[in-house]
Amino acid sequence: MIRLSNLTLQRGPQRLLEGAELTLHAGHKAGLIGANGAGKSSLFALLRGELTPDSGDCKLPADWRIAHMRQEVDTLERLAVDYVLDGDARLRKVQAELAAAEAAHDGTALARLHIELDSADGYTADARARKLLAGLGFTNEQMDRQVGDFSGGWRMRLNLAQALMCPSDLLLLDEPTNHLDLDAILWLEDWLKGYPGTLLLISHDRDFLDAVVDHVAHVEQCKLTLYRGGYTAFERTRAERLAQQQQAFEKQQAQRAHMEKYIARFKAQATKARQAQSRIKALERMEELSAAHVDSPFDFVFRESEKISSPLLDLSEGRLGYGDKTILEKVKLQLTPGARIGLLGPNGAGKSTLIKNLAGELEPLSGRLVRGENLAVGYFAQHQLDSLDNKASPLLHLQRLAPTEREQTLRDFLGGFDFRGARIDEPVLNFSGGEKARLALALIAWERPNLLLLDEPTNHLDLEMRLALTMALQEFSGAVLVVSHDRHLLKSTTDDFLLVADGKVETFDGDLDDYSRWLVEYRQRTAPASSAPVNADKTDKKAQRQAAAALRQQLAPHKREADKLERELGSVHEHLARVDASLADSALYEVARKDELRDLLAQQAKFKVREGELEEAWMIALETLESMQAELEALS
Repeated sequence: MIRLSNLTLQRGPQRLLEGAELTLHAGHKAGLIGANGAGKSSLFALLRGELTPDSGDCKLPADWRIAHMRQEVDTLERLAVDYVLDGDARLRKVQAELAAAEAAHDGTALARLHIELDSADGYTADARARKLLAGLGFTNEQMDRQVGDFSGGWRMRLNLAQALMCPSDLLLLDEPTNHLDLDAILWLEDWLKGYPGTLLLISHDRDFLDAVVDHVAHVEQCKLTLYRGGYTAFERTRAERLAQQQQAFEKQQAQRAHMEKYIARFKAQATKARQAQSRIKALERMEELSAAHVDSPFDFVFRESEKISSPLLDLSEGRLGYGDKTILEKVKLQLTPGARIGLLGPNGAGKSTLIKNLAGELEPLSGRLVRGENLAVGYFAQHQLDSLDNKASPLLHLQRLAPTEREQTLRDFLGGFDFRGARIDEPVLNFSGGEKARLALALIAWERPNLLLLDEPTNHLDLEMRLALTMALQEFSGAVLVVSHDRHLLKSTTDDFLLVADGKVETFDGDLDDYSRWLVEYRQRTAPASSAPVNADKTDKKAQRQAAAALRQQLAPHKREADKLERELGSVHEHLARVDASLADSALYEVARKDELRDLLAQQAKFKVREGELEEAWMIALETLESMQAELEALS
């Protein structure tokens, strides 16, 4: 198990943990949450042995194998599938030794190393690596491309696949869903549910945490508090504690009034769709839990346009794509004030292409796109974070948009996005991804949009900022079109879903649970075309001969073991027969022989237990032999 005792951890002048206590038993799956900068990543570095405690103890079993998701990529020339296989260090070591033994024509070493390769599941490693990559959204063609050909987000997917490929007793994942779309997240959830080791997970995705973890470790005020259950259970328990404070109670009442006002407006205009009903339930649940966020540093709204058009956008017979490549055809979409739409669809189906066309970053290849006279678009996408002026501060960014506005008004507005004190005047150059995303959202919110086009707005945002964004979107009266892997955001802010798949954009009549089922069917439908091994037709005869030789080496000890078990089982049967014969003697049951009877009954029980153990072991040995013999025949 992992045990932190009276732990103090400091980075430079900042004390991250002081007198912290935590115990995680083997097999636990725990989410590690807390504000940005609270020390979550530093705690991971401590567990990996890269940091030492300033005081106290950090103990975990010495023989545990630790796997973690790297944050950098340094081998750009490696093929993607080879890069993932590099995650299994033992496998790579055996493969290197095997190549050396082959070069030296060392038959003894070859036999031993092939046995080790089989023990490391080496013969299935390539297939397992490709299965991981497929689950994370890579095509067969991409699996055999160089790492350097991929963008930063896709390289992080490769790092995630490499971590999953590594056999481990402890798996450390730092924001694994940041660069994943919804279908990859659903696949990862299933994979992690089946992971047999101990999992420690940093994530700001509450639905993902609820699906995967059974404990939540909260970093707050330099302490660690462990809660049983997923994120929802943590939130409820923490809310109950905070609700006892008067300050918490007062702020909760204000938030409750806000939620009730919104629910009343929402119920009045949307009562038919299943999505609407599930959204009302989500809002009501949020209202119950709002006290858990009384200390949130975020409090903002989207300033709304004073003028509006209806419709805001009208796209008909749209053919969308890039150059000569068509991604979507015959797209018909009308956005009116108050529309709240979530875009669903598998990776690469065209969700971002659709949003870019609506935002004006791309023009339709054909069709008709009419923009309302008073249309004011607020467009958020990840690439916009790179367009921020690294030399300018948050205040200067906003002053450029509002040169005549009072500075204090701008400072107050940025404070709602937690840009306060010295941070508001610091250049963006040193900002984290989360801080840049908050600034980009602040600039959009200031511009008074009446249509929000949001492409993965929650990437890099922590849980408190995600909640604040959700509440701001609920209060926004304009139209919203959003692509997000954050299911809580989708459930809480959208009324309808559009499905982008197979070159079309269609209404999706269902909720996110229905979409999960649709996605499973979609994968099954597309699997024959996408999951066939690339090199299935390339048979390595030399490898087959080596594998056959290794199998023959392994057969002999298994055969000896099976024969030994059979002989011992025969001996037990003989002993049991003698005991049964003695117990059949009626004279044995006289009072004078009660001790002898007791001993014989004890022997009978002992031999029957041993008989059961041996029979089970013998059957397993026979099945192993039969399986190996069948495999040997297939290789011959």
